[in-house]
Amino acid sequence: MGCVNYPFNARYAKVGSPAIDLFDIGTSAAPMNAPVPVPQIDHRRARIGLLCGLGAYAAWGVLPVYFKALANVAPVLIVAHRIVWSLAALAVLVTILKGWPAVREALRNPKTRTTLALTATLIAVNWLLYVYAINSGHILAGSLGYYLNPLANILLGRFFLHETLSRRQWAAVGIAALGVAVLAAGALDTLWLSLTLCFSFATYGLLRKRVAVDSVSGLMVETMLLAPLALAYIAYQAVRGGAVFGETGSDVALLMAAGIISTIPLLLFTEAARRLPYATVGMLQFIAPTIQFLLAILVYDEAVTRAHGIAFAAIWTAVALYMSGTIARRRVKS
Repeated sequence: MGCVNYPFNARYAKVGSPAIDLFDIGTSAAPMNAPVPVPQIDHRRARIGLLCGLGAYAAWGVLPVYFKALANVAPVLIVAHRIVWSLAALAVLVTILKGWPAVREALRNPKTRTTLALTATLIAVNWLLYVYAINSGHILAGSLGYYLNPLANILLGRFFLHETLSRRQWAAVGIAALGVAVLAAGALDTLWLSLTLCFSFATYGLLRKRVAVDSVSGLMVETMLLAPLALAYIAYQAVRGGAVFGETGSDVALLMAAGIISTIPLLLFTEAARRLPYATVGMLQFIAPTIQFLLAILVYDEAVTRAHGIAFAAIWTAVALYMSGTIARRRVKS
């Protein structure tokens, strides 16, 4: 999580057993009542967090291609398969990392279990609306939701995690907000979809950043909590005689791949959220909607307006300004 809110480092924040850190495996964890280390700049930790963030958002950016290939499958059924096959993929990963004690401790801790039940609900809603947006021809609406999301992340990081911003970074937020406002003005009929996508995922990231559980264990618990509902829905569709694995062989293969396709980017995201300031995570998130935006207009022929062009230019100007502000602040500190 970088040099801000360091106590949530997976090496120190744990729930009764050693925390799993995908990139620091073998590091011993201190007990919960151990002294919290003095915050310091950890460039290796920040660098890994940056790479995780880039990987997560690039993967999410091209995800519409995957869901478009499943256009003949109902969004709820797609999400149900995402949950079930993610459970299988995570079970293998947790076994390899010997993380079952951490999963059990997270489930036994009432506060952790309640928080993860809430984050599971948020991510399920986000997934469902995202698949609906793509397969109903509203990739641009989904893209707008994830353009709004970084602004929400930055504000949540400022007011809930007390992360500070320089004047240049605040200017970047203002420019990005202006660009998104221009884009939103031309998409009022689908703005509800964009806003729900934005706030469901922004709140998910904030809660996952603050809960004392590592990325793998937390995602495993979330998936375990959602799995009974997903299995019940698939069983219901089977009893009704529905095609629970789609209609073609490619549908079957794609649905079974949903576990890996869904799990890897989400794990990378939670690692990035823990290792980087939330404001930085917010600015990185412009990568995914930009890729989605380009796919929508270049591959899937969705209509693009002058407002889209203005917003696109404003948002990437803001990204450049924010990053330059971040670099300037780092140079001053060093």
